[in-house]
Amino acid sequence: MTFDVDRARRDTPGCAEVVHFNNAGSALPPAVVTDTVVEYLRHEALTGGYEAAAEAADRLDAVYASAARLVGGEPDDIALTDNATRSWQAVFYALPFTAGDRILTSRAEYASNAIAYLQVAKRTGAVVEVVGDDETGQLDVDDLKRRVDGDVKLIAVSHVPTQGGLVNPAEEIGAVAEAAGIPFLLDACQSAGQVDLDVSRLKCDALSTTGRKYLRGPRGTGFLYVHPRLRERLEPTMLDLHSASWESPTEYVVDPTAKRFEVWERDFAAVFGLGAAIDYALEWGLPAIEERVAALAATLRGRLTDAGARVHDVGARQCGIVTFSVEGTPATEIKTRLAEAGINTSVSSRTSAQYDFTARDLPDMVRASVHYYNTEDEIDLLVSKL
Repeated sequence: MTFDVDRARRDTPGCAEVVHFNNAGSALPPAVVTDTVVEYLRHEALTGGYEAAAEAADRLDAVYASAARLVGGEPDDIALTDNATRSWQAVFYALPFTAGDRILTSRAEYASNAIAYLQVAKRTGAVVEVVGDDETGQLDVDDLKRRVDGDVKLIAVSHVPTQGGLVNPAEEIGAVAEAAGIPFLLDACQSAGQVDLDVSRLKCDALSTTGRKYLRGPRGTGFLYVHPRLRERLEPTMLDLHSASWESPTEYVVDPTAKRFEVWERDFAAVFGLGAAIDYALEWGLPAIEERVAALAATLRGRLTDAGARVHDVGARQCGIVTFSVEGTPATEIKTRLAEAGINTSVSSRTSAQYDFTARDLPDMVRASVHYYNTEDEIDLLVSKL
C-alpha cells in the first residue's frame, strides 16, 4: 500500500521546523486542525461564546459521530472530555468496589491508572493484581484466564504502554472479560490514531482516548466510549446540569447517553479541532496509518540496534513507540543533545510504569515515537546524531 508522505508533510507545517519523534507525547497537528481552532476562536470573539456555540450545534453533533466512527460505536456511546485520564477516571471511579473485590491489570500499566487502583484499594479494601506477561512480553491471556473468578470486578489494561512499542492483545482480553461477564476498561490513549480500533472486535465496555497524541488533535481534548451495557449500571461520581437534569426540588435524572460522563463547560474551539483531527485520520484510513507507522518503527528499531543502542520494546505485535538506551549515557542527556540538533524525543522513566520497570529492571529510556509523516531520512539523521 502506497502512502502519500509528501502530502502528509505538506499538510503539517511543523515538519519544516523540527524532526518530531515525540508523537507519543504530543504529535504535530495538520494545518486543518490549527485552522479550525483559530477560526472558531476568532468567530467566538466577534459573536459571543454562547452565541457561537448555539450556531455550531450541528458541528458538535458531527464530532460525536466522527469519534463513534473512529472506534466503531454509536454517537450516544461517546462522551467528549478534556483528556484521556479524565475519560478513564470517569468510568473507573463510578464502579463500585468493596473489600475483597479484585482488579486485574497489566504489567505495562501507566502510572495514573495504577495510582487510581491503589487509591481505591486503600479506600475500599479491594485488591489489585498484576497479570503476568507471556514469553513475548505481552499480557499472558492464559494467566488472565486462571485469575478470573467471581471476585474479579474489573479488567483494566493499557492497550499500548507509554514505555514501549508493545500492543497488548486487547481482543483476546476482551473475549475473556465478555465470557466471564466482567467489565473491561481499555486505555487507548497511545493506540487511538495509530492502531485501527473497533469496540465490537475489542469487546471492551469502555475505552478512553486523548486528542494530542496519535490523533494529532489539540491538547486538552479526548473522548470516552462507553457501551450501553456498562453505562446503564453506572452513575458518575460527579454530576452537573449537563450530565443530569434537575426534575424537581428533590429529584434529578441522569442522562441516558454517555454524556452522563461529561460536564457542561468545554473548550468548543478545541473540541472542533479534535473533530477535524479525527476526520483527517479517517480520511487517510486507520489500516493505512497503522501499516505505515509500524513499518517506520521497525526500521528505526533495526537501525538503532545496528548502531549499538539497546532497544527495549517487547510484544508479539508492536507499534510506533520505540524505546532505547545507550550504555554509559543517561537518557536525559541523549534527549537534550538530540533536541539541540532539532530532533524531538522524550524520556520514559520508572515513575511512569513501576510494574514494568521493576519486573524488567529497565533503565531510564529514550522514547522515539514515529508517525506517518516521519521519513527514513529523519530516522537516519536521528541515528547519525546518536
